[in-house]
Amino acid sequence: MIEIRIHGRGGQGTVVASKMLVTAAAKEGKKVQAFPLFGAERRGAAVAAFARIDDQKIRIHSEVYTPDHVIVLDPVLYKTVGVTAGLKEGGMILLNSNQEPSSYSFPAQFKVATVDASGIARKHKLGSRTEPIVNTAILGAFARVTGIIGIEALAETIRESVPGKGKENEAAAREAYECVKMR
Repeated sequence: MIEIRIHGRGGQGTVVASKMLVTAAAKEGKKVQAFPLFGAERRGAAVAAFARIDDQKIRIHSEVYTPDHVIVLDPVLYKTVGVTAGLKEGGMILLNSNQEPSSYSFPAQFKVATVDASGIARKHKLGSRTEPIVNTAILGAFARVTGIIGIEALAETIRESVPGKGKENEAAAREAYECVKMR
């Protein structure tokens, strides 16, 4: 089973990202589960969402405590939230950042990847200039660095899930797929 924890802020599309991630995996025949965890529902508050993907029926129904991968939508959160808590050795940390992966001082036991999801979201007019919605871009990068979901299944999921700006969101995911950097 592959377990993923996504950290973001209210309004960035964290919960929707977990749902689109598992929907894309389900399109490829996987068994899936996604759910959020948050306190007071307000824009800008820290939010976590979880996803599980497996070839077999998923019987566990708890928070993800030992993820295989962590996705961080807000680049400030890696300093304020324990994003690596429980992350398995060899696990991937994917950060929304315009910095090189080597500029982060995560322990060597973790793989680190970065993608400027905010810049890509702004370019495709997703959200506002000050509050871009980065979820589809970060998922495109995740597809590339992990291979857990294919870009075509993700693109199809985005087209179905985002009726208002489906083409823009799909383009953002494809661009991030090509631009992600890995340490």
